[in-house]
Amino acid sequence: MSTDNSIPSPDAAPASPPPEPPEPPVAAAQRVGSWRFVAIVMVIALLALAGWQWLETRRQLYEMRDAMRGEVTSRLAEVDAASKEERGARQQLQEQIESLQAKLGAAESRLAEMENQGAALRGMYEDLTRGREESILLEVEQALTLAGQQLQLAGNVAAATLALQTADARLAHLDKPRYLPLRNALAKDLGRLKALPQVDVAGISLRLEDIIGRVDKLPLRALDRPAADAKPAADAEANVAWWRLAMADAWRQVRGLIRIQRFDREEPPLLAPEQSFFLRENLKLRLLNARLALLARDHDTYRGELNVAQDWLQRYFAADDAVVKSAGEALRQLLAAAPGGNLPGLDASLAALAKLRGGKDGR
Repeated sequence: MSTDNSIPSPDAAPASPPPEPPEPPVAAAQRVGSWRFVAIVMVIALLALAGWQWLETRRQLYEMRDAMRGEVTSRLAEVDAASKEERGARQQLQEQIESLQAKLGAAESRLAEMENQGAALRGMYEDLTRGREESILLEVEQALTLAGQQLQLAGNVAAATLALQTADARLAHLDKPRYLPLRNALAKDLGRLKALPQVDVAGISLRLEDIIGRVDKLPLRALDRPAADAKPAADAEANVAWWRLAMADAWRQVRGLIRIQRFDREEPPLLAPEQSFFLRENLKLRLLNARLALLARDHDTYRGELNVAQDWLQRYFAADDAVVKSAGEALRQLLAAAPGGNLPGLDASLAALAKLRGGKDGR
């Protein structure tokens, strides 16, 4: 050791005590040996403690390893079981998905088939509807043609009205807006026909036929003379003397030769017997012409023939006879009930039908 020869400062601490005198060598060797033994024991103890701790740590590590291995094994088993369940569920789900896909494919094919069938049915329905509408339009056209024929040829207003009502009823079954103009035209034509006065053509024809049948029984004015006394009945003649019968017969013959007639009035035309036959036949022809003109709707000819027949009846036949009076009154009634004017046409309905048919053909 080096010796410090510096002088201490007055402020420095007091000096350490002087060292003790050295021990003897034997004692120092013993002390060193004891310290070595203690150190060796301590090292051995420390080694033993370290070995024990290592063994304990190793044991704990093994235990931990075994525990972890068991836990890992259980976890792996659980995971395996879960994976198996998941695989089963996945497989079941896959099977369900495949089943659903198969059902969906079958449903799609069925749906496609139903759509095809629906399209076919719609086509058939459209064809049927077009055919039904076309048939109804044909029926309406036939009804209008029949109504026009009844009006133009026969003058039968009732039959024409019925035909138009039938056509309107057929159009009502369609119930579509595009047929409204045709129905409006039909309604207007029906209104015009219903506003016409009702003429009983059949009744007038029958009355004319009855008058024609009575023409042969009408007495003429040129042969208007006192009626001859009726001959007595056969049983009365049996109770009368023959000379009385002879005188009565002679008196009848004489009275037939004498005729008392007034000349202060218009003289009836004198007609020969053959002329009276032609007069009656011509009167019948006049009445027949009036009847044919009525059926042909020739109203002017009908009135003209009835006027001529009425004039002949007043001019050539006995006015005071009951049969003649009845015939004249019947002719006056027929003239009063004579139809007048022209019947309306169906131009509006026909034009609306032609426009509708033209529009359908254009589509």
